[in-house]
Amino acid sequence: MLIAPHPCRRRHSGYTLLEVLITVVVLAIGLLGLANLQMKVHVSDAEAFQRAQAVNLLQDIAGRIEVNRANAADYVTGTDNPLGTGDGQPADCTTLAIGVVRDRCEWSNALKGAAEKKGTDDVGAMLGARGCVTQIQAENASAGVCNAGIYRITIAWQGMQETRAPGLACGKDLYGTDAHRRVVSSTVVVGLPSCL
Repeated sequence: MLIAPHPCRRRHSGYTLLEVLITVVVLAIGLLGLANLQMKVHVSDAEAFQRAQAVNLLQDIAGRIEVNRANAADYVTGTDNPLGTGDGQPADCTTLAIGVVRDRCEWSNALKGAAEKKGTDDVGAMLGARGCVTQIQAENASAGVCNAGIYRITIAWQGMQETRAPGLACGKDLYGTDAHRRVVSSTVVVGLPSCL
C-alpha cells in the first residue's frame, strides 16, 4: 500500500529571490574591495617607478661630479636654489661649454623630464622634480688636515599620496603639504690624491 504525500509538503527546487540578492550583495562588496586594491597597487607601482627614476637621476649627477672632481664645489646648488622644475636653466644645453655649467643644465633638463616627450610636454621624470647639491664638508688639502670634500645630492618630487614628511630640506614647502614630498639622497666623497 502506497502512502500519498501530504498536500502541504512540496519539494523546493532552485533559489529564492532573497538568496540571489544576498549573493549579489556579497559579490558586489568583494568586487569593490578588489577594485580598491587594484587602485592602491597602481599608485604604489607608479610611486616605485618614480623612485627608480629619481635614483637614476641621482646616479647621473654623482657620476658627473666624480668625473669633474677638481670642480666639485661648483656643482653646489644649496637647498634654496634647486635645479629642475622652476629654475632658469635653458632648454638647449649644447651651446654651453663642456664642464660644470653644461652638466648642471643637462641635469636640470633631465629633472624636468626632457628625455621623453608626449606631444610637446616633457614627461620623462617625476612630477615637479628638483635636485639639490649641498656641501657637507669642504676640501682642505692643508698639511696635517687633509679633509676630503663631501657633498650630499638630493632629489625631491611630488608624491601621489601623503606619507611621512622627509627630513631633508630639498624642495621643502614646494609641493603643498610636505607629506606629498618624496626625496632620495646620496653622498659623494671627493678625495684628495695629494694627501696620500
